Amino acid sequence: MYFTVEMINDTEIILRKTEIADLEYFFIFQLDREASYLAAFTQKDPTDKTAYLEKYSKLLNDPTISMLTIIVDNNIAGSISKFEIEGEAEITYWIDRKYWGKGIATKALKELLKIESKRPVLGRVAFDNIGSQRVLEKCNFVKVGTDKGFANARQTEIEEFIYKLT
Repeated sequence: MYFTVEMINDTEIILRKTEIADLEYFFIFQLDREASYLAAFTQKDPTDKTAYLEKYSKLLNDPTISMLTIIVDNNIAGSISKFEIEGEAEITYWIDRKYWGKGIATKALKELLKIESKRPVLGRVAFDNIGSQRVLEKCNFVKVGTDKGFANARQTEIEEFIYKLT
């Protein structure tokens, strides 16, 4: 299943259902220290490839999760997903750092929100991840609260902002 998202400066962005082989790319993306720092709430040991692949392989078959791979110029540029926790829909995305600042996350999220119409939907972001906050705001999410949690990538408790789209 493929969805053409949009052209940005002659660059076609495509979303497609995530395949098991894509997880190898996602694993490499999350090893980027700067990206992990901004994401903050990562796996306990991001270098444990076996644990990573086991976890996400299981999630591929979960009917409550919509995992999509973001393709830019025929290259895997990231992932975007809708999942549910205690009946509430949430979104998450990860963009390879070489694609940051190009509008790709915003375009991919707008397309995901067309495909996944359950509302309300939440997005959570580290308090200092300004880029991700802007993505959510451009997609009409509104900041509705805060929470604190242990951020594995920072080895400390930090504040996260909670955004909501109704």
